[in-house]
Amino acid sequence: MKTLIKKFIREEDGASAVEYAVLVGAIGAVLIAGIYAFYGRLNTAIDSAATKIGTNGGAS
Repeated sequence: MKTLIKKFIREEDGASAVEYAVLVGAIGAVLIAGIYAFYGRLNTAIDSAATKIGTNGGAS
């Protein structure tokens, strides 16, 4: 078991994978924050466009 732990500590492949995972996670968080920040404006713009073309959301 000791040798397995030592081997795990010495190998650097796992560290690279973790770095990439952290990078992907950070990019995802920025994208989600951006979408959340502009959601209200986007929703208003879509509603405005729908009103201008004469649709009422599919309701009869």
